[in-house]
Amino acid sequence: MTPLLLDINAPEFVLLLVIAIILFGPERLPDLARKAARLVRYLRVAAGNAQQQLSKELGPEFENVDFRDLNPKAFVQKHLLDDVEPIIADVKSQVADVGKTINSSSGEVAEAINSNKDHSPGGPQDVIDGANGRSRTLTPFDLEAT
Repeated sequence: MTPLLLDINAPEFVLLLVIAIILFGPERLPDLARKAARLVRYLRVAAGNAQQQLSKELGPEFENVDFRDLNPKAFVQKHLLDDVEPIIADVKSQVADVGKTINSSSGEVAEAINSNKDHSPGGPQDVIDGANGRSRTLTPFDLEAT
């Protein structure tokens, strides 16, 4: 996929289109668009011819040169970041494994909590009142309800 000319996003393109309509008017805009398309086509052909001429003049040892590598951003990505990609992929897989472990253990913890609710002191309890020695039932106290 080729990047848009000058890295213009869709909202920026719409804004430029609205400004062009205001400046030039809707009558002249199609003609200007055709002229702009011809200019872009001419520049692409000129760049292609220059690339072919440069490859021919450099000789056969440079015929496999990719001129996109001369772009500093592409050069850095190709020569520096390509070495880092396997490390990043390894870290991502380890993080995914940890996530799976956490998900599986959270299910086990929830199951353990649910099974302990039946045996926990949170339910009604029979307590012997120390003052008169009678047994009475205490209702559970819910902290979240208050």
